[in-house]
Amino acid sequence: MEISFGFTAVVIIIIVLYLISSIKILAEYERGVIFRLGRLLTSAKGPGVALVFSPIDRMVRVSLRQEALEVPPQDIITRDNVTLKVNAVIFLRVIDPNKAVVEVSNYVYQTSQFAQTTLRSVLGEQELDELLAHREKINLRLQSILDQHTSPWGVKVTNVEVKQVDMPESMLRAMAKQAEAEREKRSKIIHAEGEFSAAQRLVDAAHLLATEPVSVQLRYLQTLTEIGVEKNTTVIFPVPVDFFSGLQKMLGKGGDEPATAAKPA
Repeated sequence: MEISFGFTAVVIIIIVLYLISSIKILAEYERGVIFRLGRLLTSAKGPGVALVFSPIDRMVRVSLRQEALEVPPQDIITRDNVTLKVNAVIFLRVIDPNKAVVEVSNYVYQTSQFAQTTLRSVLGEQELDELLAHREKINLRLQSILDQHTSPWGVKVTNVEVKQVDMPESMLRAMAKQAEAEREKRSKIIHAEGEFSAAQRLVDAAHLLATEPVSVQLRYLQTLTEIGVEKNTTVIFPVPVDFFSGLQKMLGKGGDEPATAAKPA
């Protein structure tokens, strides 16, 4: 009787321990993909408590949190034959845990490998100027291609960013010379436009002064006033030729009047 009672107690203890070991706790960001006798259950378990009766059941934990995957630097030759080293970062998350476990053996590794090949092929179709100026457009194209291929795995690529572009020193020097030439070109154009505007204003001023000859004399007197501020300068005041002609006319009239007055006598 005692033996049967002890055996029963042992069996109960084993069953209790088995039930306790069958209890699995899943966090809010986790899902449990359960295989029962090798067959996949229709829905993943979690979050909370999930019962896994091993060895009949086997559970695979899948995280639903977003993950950042860094793509190693890739050697790329652009369409205009420039050699670059480019790396990127990919942000992805699991949407369907069942597909992420069944459809692919390791979705992180395979996404990384596919991202490397896609990065080389897409950037190889671009020129260097397009790669540097339209990076956002390239990021969207990379994200679209990767998401299209990872969606059958239940994985969503939320974003792709080209992280760093390393160029050879010779290309950096050539780009610096090009930028310097562009700045010099703009400065010459701006200087030429300034000269043209100044010449145009001088032409307008000349036309305006030509309408009133006295204004030239007024402008000249104003210039003399400005020069006269300095006491160590010598001012030469030219007399207009018109002044002498007017004076000669006045003198000529004065000499003719006595002669005409004496003639009747």
